[in-house]
Amino acid sequence: MTDITTTFFDGFDGAQLALHRVAGSEADNGGAGRTVILLHGLFSSAQVNWIKYGTARRLAEAGFTCLLPDLRAHGQSAAPHEAAAYPSDVLARDVAALVAQQGLVDFDLVGFSLGARTAARSVIGGLAPRRLVLAGMGLEGLAGWKGRLDFFRDVIDRFGTIRPGDPAYLSQQFLKGSGVDRVAVRQLLGAMEDTSPAALAAITMPTLVLCGDQDNDNGSADNLAAALPNARRATIPGTHMSCVTRPELGQELVSFLTTDA
Repeated sequence: MTDITTTFFDGFDGAQLALHRVAGSEADNGGAGRTVILLHGLFSSAQVNWIKYGTARRLAEAGFTCLLPDLRAHGQSAAPHEAAAYPSDVLARDVAALVAQQGLVDFDLVGFSLGARTAARSVIGGLAPRRLVLAGMGLEGLAGWKGRLDFFRDVIDRFGTIRPGDPAYLSQQFLKGSGVDRVAVRQLLGAMEDTSPAALAAITMPTLVLCGDQDNDNGSADNLAAALPNARRATIPGTHMSCVTRPELGQELVSFLTTDA
């Protein structure tokens, strides 16, 4: 049995950001009480990516304490409209604020899609998790953000008018179901930076690059793994949208985060 609690923490600028905590029994203590931060994807939330389909529960059952923030402009977190609330690398700044306020020294970091981009930028910015997981991400999704930025801005700008058959239709429907503040998230999109392959040299901790077998939304996961100094590749069933619903996601995370070597 796992317990879920929700509190709030101050983002880099004092914005109130939701933090969900999932902690289970340490009877199966492969995680030995270790803290793992899990960062969700764009237009999503901690509830949708990590809680709803049991991934956080699986980690908690393995002995981990899961910290699940709702990223700025998502979920239960603040969604300010002011441009000043979205400086460059704002999400990485918020993650750094979370780590500092929780007093974390020894922890693991997991991100999916936007969360993976945020995790990579956080490490490049100086955060030092013991282990890192970049899920739903390829090299081009980090190094070629402008193309993705244009795509998602188009989804927001044409919201409600995109018809089935249009490549943006599924993203529109996901955005519609999430209830995300479109003005705020459009501001957020402009705060993200490209990450050159050379910058990835700063990511030296053991890293798992994990993608669905039908997920090429953010480019080549193989190329990302090859560009990282200390990475290995894993594949689970699913598309970019569906892989987070699969039990294999939690199984791969537990396996990687509890392996000594």
